[in-house]
Amino acid sequence: MARLKDLYKSKIAASLKEKYSYSTVMAVPRLQKIVVSMGLGKAIQDKKFLDLAIKDMTTITGQKPQVCKAKKSVSNFKVREGDKTGLKVTLRKDRMYEFLDRLINLAIPRVKDFRGLNPNGFDGQGNYSMGLDEQSVFPEIDPAKIEHQQGMNITFVTSAKSNDEGRELLRLFGMPFKS
Repeated sequence: MARLKDLYKSKIAASLKEKYSYSTVMAVPRLQKIVVSMGLGKAIQDKKFLDLAIKDMTTITGQKPQVCKAKKSVSNFKVREGDKTGLKVTLRKDRMYEFLDRLINLAIPRVKDFRGLNPNGFDGQGNYSMGLDEQSVFPEIDPAKIEHQQGMNITFVTSAKSNDEGRELLRLFGMPFKS
């Protein structure tokens, strides 16, 4: 069993149940999925860029990404409908907890000049979104082999009803929010 999944079942769920006085364990907020996505505007000019991004995201998440295509043509960005412009991976269950563990304990501490995550990245429903400027903060990626720096967005979808509940859930998992 994943380490953070075990932590959730043994300590986090009980702590949240006590703090917010839920009547049952099933009402306690939990992490439902993590969505990792990359926008690949450069892939329109250089098809090799898309292949490198797919390889990096597969290495980081342990799952092959879904290629997203443009829904509309935008002449200012030289994008045609159907062009491959992004990648996304949805992580659930054990892979989600393993990714969260590596993100909190290995990747985030490697970010340069890190002073904590913005606590205002919540959407009003308890879901949190954050961004990383480069994929090289993950230990699986060899910095010497990177040709293009590529950022990514990471969204944590929870069953929490409010931002406070979602923030407390992620804080108990170990997310380093600014105080």
